[in-house]
Amino acid sequence: MILRSPRERPRDEGVSAGTGEPIGAILAGGFGRRIGGAKAVVQLCGRPLVCYPLQALQAALPEVMLLAKADTKLPSLRGVTVWVESDPRRHPLVGILEALSVASGRSIVVCAADLPLITPGLIARLATVAVGEAPAVVVRCQQVVQPLLGLYTPAAGPLLGRALAGGDPRLLDAVESIGSRYLEVDDPELLFNVNAPEDLLQAAAIIDSRR
Repeated sequence: MILRSPRERPRDEGVSAGTGEPIGAILAGGFGRRIGGAKAVVQLCGRPLVCYPLQALQAALPEVMLLAKADTKLPSLRGVTVWVESDPRRHPLVGILEALSVASGRSIVVCAADLPLITPGLIARLATVAVGEAPAVVVRCQQVVQPLLGLYTPAAGPLLGRALAGGDPRLLDAVESIGSRYLEVDDPELLFNVNAPEDLLQAAAIIDSRR
Protein backbone atom coordinates (compact mmCIF):
# COMPACT_ATOMS: atom_id res chain seq x y z
CA MET A 1 0.00 0.00 0.00
CA ILE A 2 1.48 3.33 -1.10
CA LEU A 3 0.22 6.38 0.78
CA ARG A 4 0.22 9.65 -1.14
CA SER A 5 -0.49 13.04 0.41
CA PRO A 6 -2.23 16.04 -1.22
CA ARG A 7 1.18 17.74 -1.46
CA GLU A 8 2.20 15.10 -4.00
CA ARG A 9 -0.70 15.82 -6.32
CA PRO A 10 0.63 15.83 -9.90
CA ARG A 11 0.42 18.96 -11.98
CA ASP A 12 -2.05 19.04 -14.83
CA GLU A 13 0.17 18.61 -17.88
CA GLY A 14 -2.59 19.44 -20.31
CA VAL A 15 -3.75 15.91 -21.07
CA SER A 16 -7.02 16.33 -22.89
CA ALA A 17 -10.27 14.79 -21.72
CA GLY A 18 -10.69 11.28 -23.09
CA THR A 19 -6.93 10.83 -23.72
CA GLY A 20 -5.67 7.64 -22.19
CA GLU A 21 -7.60 4.87 -20.47
CA PRO A 22 -9.65 5.92 -17.44
CA ILE A 23 -8.21 5.45 -13.97
CA GLY A 24 -10.15 3.43 -11.43
CA ALA A 25 -10.94 5.21 -8.15
CA ILE A 26 -12.26 3.44 -5.06
CA LEU A 27 -13.87 5.84 -2.57
CA ALA A 28 -13.32 4.73 1.04
CA GLY A 29 -13.40 7.96 3.04
CA GLY A 30 -16.84 7.66 4.61
CA PHE A 31 -17.60 7.19 8.31
CA GLY A 32 -19.57 3.95 8.07
CA ARG A 33 -21.65 4.84 11.11
CA ARG A 34 -24.48 2.35 10.44
CA ILE A 35 -22.08 -0.56 10.25
CA GLY A 36 -20.06 0.53 13.26
CA GLY A 37 -17.21 2.31 11.49
CA ALA A 38 -14.15 1.18 9.49
CA LYS A 39 -16.34 -0.10 6.65
CA ALA A 40 -13.37 -0.90 4.40
CA VAL A 41 -12.05 -3.54 6.80
CA VAL A 42 -15.39 -5.17 7.66
CA GLN A 43 -15.19 -8.86 6.83
CA LEU A 44 -17.37 -10.29 4.08
CA CYS A 45 -16.91 -14.02 3.49
CA GLY A 46 -13.49 -13.82 5.11
CA ARG A 47 -12.20 -10.84 3.11
CA PRO A 48 -12.20 -7.09 3.78
CA LEU A 49 -15.19 -5.43 2.11
CA VAL A 50 -13.07 -3.01 0.07
CA CYS A 51 -11.24 -5.90 -1.60
CA TYR A 52 -14.30 -6.86 -3.65
CA PRO A 53 -14.69 -3.66 -5.73
CA LEU A 54 -10.92 -3.26 -5.77
CA GLN A 55 -10.48 -6.65 -7.38
CA ALA A 56 -13.15 -5.90 -9.99
CA LEU A 57 -11.53 -2.60 -10.95
CA GLN A 58 -8.05 -4.11 -11.06
CA ALA A 59 -9.30 -6.84 -13.39
CA ALA A 60 -10.74 -4.29 -15.83
CA LEU A 61 -8.37 -1.33 -15.63
CA PRO A 62 -4.56 -1.04 -15.70
CA GLU A 63 -4.44 1.69 -13.04
CA VAL A 64 -6.49 1.88 -9.84
CA MET A 65 -6.19 4.17 -6.82
CA LEU A 66 -8.01 4.41 -3.53
CA LEU A 67 -9.20 7.66 -1.91
CA ALA A 68 -9.48 7.88 1.89
CA LYS A 69 -9.14 10.21 4.85
CA ALA A 70 -5.97 10.33 6.90
CA ASP A 71 -7.74 8.45 9.71
CA THR A 72 -9.48 5.86 7.51
CA LYS A 73 -8.73 2.33 8.66
CA LEU A 74 -7.71 0.19 5.71
CA PRO A 75 -6.55 -3.39 5.31
CA SER A 76 -3.13 -4.15 3.94
CA LEU A 77 -3.41 -3.63 0.18
CA ARG A 78 -0.25 -4.62 -1.63
CA GLY A 79 0.71 -2.32 -4.48
CA VAL A 80 -2.36 -0.08 -4.19
CA THR A 81 -1.85 3.68 -4.21
CA VAL A 82 -3.91 5.40 -1.51
CA TRP A 83 -4.48 9.13 -1.89
CA VAL A 84 -5.27 10.98 1.32
CA GLU A 85 -8.07 13.45 0.65
CA SER A 86 -7.05 17.05 1.26
CA ASP A 87 -10.58 18.23 2.07
CA PRO A 88 -11.67 17.18 5.60
CA ARG A 89 -15.36 17.14 4.72
CA ARG A 90 -16.97 13.69 4.68
CA HIS A 91 -18.89 14.14 1.45
CA PRO A 92 -18.64 11.70 -1.46
CA LEU A 93 -18.08 14.59 -3.86
CA VAL A 94 -14.79 15.23 -2.06
CA GLY A 95 -13.50 11.83 -3.12
CA ILE A 96 -14.64 12.27 -6.71
CA LEU A 97 -13.02 15.70 -6.95
CA GLU A 98 -9.80 14.48 -5.34
CA ALA A 99 -9.61 11.60 -7.80
CA LEU A 100 -10.13 13.92 -10.75
CA SER A 101 -7.46 16.27 -9.43
CA VAL A 102 -4.80 13.56 -9.39
CA ALA A 103 -5.83 11.91 -12.67
CA SER A 104 -3.80 14.30 -14.84
CA GLY A 105 -6.67 15.13 -17.16
CA ARG A 106 -7.89 11.57 -17.59
CA SER A 107 -11.37 10.34 -16.81
CA ILE A 108 -12.00 8.23 -13.73
CA VAL A 109 -14.19 5.20 -13.11
CA VAL A 110 -15.51 5.78 -9.60
CA CYS A 111 -16.72 2.99 -7.35
CA ALA A 112 -17.69 3.11 -3.68
CA ALA A 113 -15.88 0.76 -1.33
CA ASP A 114 -19.17 -0.76 -0.21
CA LEU A 115 -20.27 -2.23 -3.56
CA PRO A 116 -19.03 -5.82 -3.31
CA LEU A 117 -21.06 -7.34 -6.16
CA ILE A 118 -19.83 -5.30 -9.11
CA THR A 119 -18.06 -7.20 -11.88
CA PRO A 120 -15.07 -6.52 -14.11
CA GLY A 121 -17.48 -6.65 -17.04
CA LEU A 122 -19.53 -3.75 -15.72
CA ILE A 123 -16.39 -1.74 -15.00
CA ALA A 124 -15.17 -2.39 -18.54
CA ARG A 125 -18.50 -1.15 -19.90
CA LEU A 126 -18.18 2.04 -17.89
CA ALA A 127 -14.59 2.59 -18.99
CA THR A 128 -15.54 2.40 -22.67
CA VAL A 129 -19.00 4.00 -22.67
CA ALA A 130 -19.53 6.84 -25.12
CA VAL A 131 -20.02 9.96 -23.02
CA GLY A 132 -20.87 12.32 -25.86
CA GLU A 133 -21.22 15.81 -24.43
CA ALA A 134 -22.05 14.58 -20.93
CA PRO A 135 -19.51 15.24 -18.14
CA ALA A 136 -20.35 11.92 -16.49
CA VAL A 137 -22.11 8.60 -16.99
CA VAL A 138 -23.53 6.85 -13.93
CA VAL A 139 -25.08 3.42 -13.56
CA ARG A 140 -28.84 3.01 -13.29
CA CYS A 141 -30.97 -0.10 -12.76
CA GLN A 142 -34.76 -0.12 -12.67
CA GLN A 143 -34.80 3.67 -12.17
CA VAL A 144 -32.39 3.40 -9.22
CA VAL A 145 -29.30 5.53 -9.86
CA GLN A 146 -25.95 4.80 -8.21
CA PRO A 147 -23.84 7.98 -8.56
CA LEU A 148 -20.90 6.30 -6.81
CA LEU A 149 -20.53 3.91 -9.73
CA GLY A 150 -19.80 5.92 -12.82
CA LEU A 151 -17.41 7.41 -15.31
CA TYR A 152 -16.48 11.04 -14.56
CA THR A 153 -14.62 13.11 -17.13
CA PRO A 154 -12.38 16.08 -16.31
CA ALA A 155 -15.25 18.36 -17.34
CA ALA A 156 -17.21 17.13 -14.32
CA GLY A 157 -14.66 18.57 -11.89
CA PRO A 158 -15.51 22.29 -12.05
CA LEU A 159 -19.24 21.55 -12.19
CA LEU A 160 -19.22 19.30 -9.13
CA GLY A 161 -16.83 21.64 -7.37
CA ARG A 162 -19.33 24.46 -7.68
CA ALA A 163 -22.10 22.21 -6.38
CA LEU A 164 -20.03 21.30 -3.32
CA ALA A 165 -19.04 24.92 -2.72
CA GLY A 166 -22.72 25.82 -2.56
CA GLY A 167 -23.23 23.86 0.65
CA ASP A 168 -23.90 20.21 1.41
CA PRO A 169 -25.72 18.95 -1.68
CA ARG A 170 -27.34 15.55 -1.97
CA LEU A 171 -24.93 13.57 -4.13
CA LEU A 172 -27.52 12.35 -6.59
CA ASP A 173 -28.94 15.85 -7.04
CA ALA A 174 -25.48 17.25 -7.71
CA VAL A 175 -24.59 14.53 -10.22
CA GLU A 176 -27.89 14.80 -12.10
CA SER A 177 -27.76 18.61 -12.12
CA ILE A 178 -24.62 18.63 -14.27
CA GLY A 179 -26.29 16.71 -17.12
CA SER A 180 -24.97 13.22 -16.45
CA ARG A 181 -26.05 10.33 -18.65
CA TYR A 182 -27.00 6.83 -17.50
CA LEU A 183 -25.62 3.39 -18.21
CA GLU A 184 -28.50 0.98 -17.81
CA VAL A 185 -27.96 -2.45 -16.23
CA ASP A 186 -30.47 -5.26 -15.75
CA ASP A 187 -29.20 -6.92 -12.57
CA PRO A 188 -30.08 -4.95 -9.40
CA GLU A 189 -27.66 -7.06 -7.34
CA LEU A 190 -24.78 -5.33 -9.09
CA LEU A 191 -25.70 -2.14 -7.23
CA PHE A 192 -26.18 -3.75 -3.84
CA ASN A 193 -24.31 -1.70 -1.25
CA VAL A 194 -23.38 -2.62 2.30
CA ASN A 195 -24.44 -0.08 4.90
CA ALA A 196 -25.48 -2.15 7.92
CA PRO A 197 -24.58 -5.51 9.51
CA GLU A 198 -27.64 -7.18 7.98
CA ASP A 199 -26.42 -6.11 4.54
CA LEU A 200 -23.29 -8.19 5.08
CA LEU A 201 -25.44 -11.27 5.60
CA GLN A 202 -27.40 -10.58 2.43
CA ALA A 203 -24.25 -9.91 0.41
CA ALA A 204 -22.71 -13.14 1.70
CA ALA A 205 -25.81 -15.07 0.66
CA ILE A 206 -25.67 -13.57 -2.84
CA ILE A 207 -21.96 -14.34 -3.18
CA ASP A 208 -22.56 -17.92 -2.02
CA SER A 209 -25.39 -18.37 -4.54
CA ARG A 210 -23.12 -17.25 -7.38
CA ARG A 211 -20.38 -19.74 -6.67
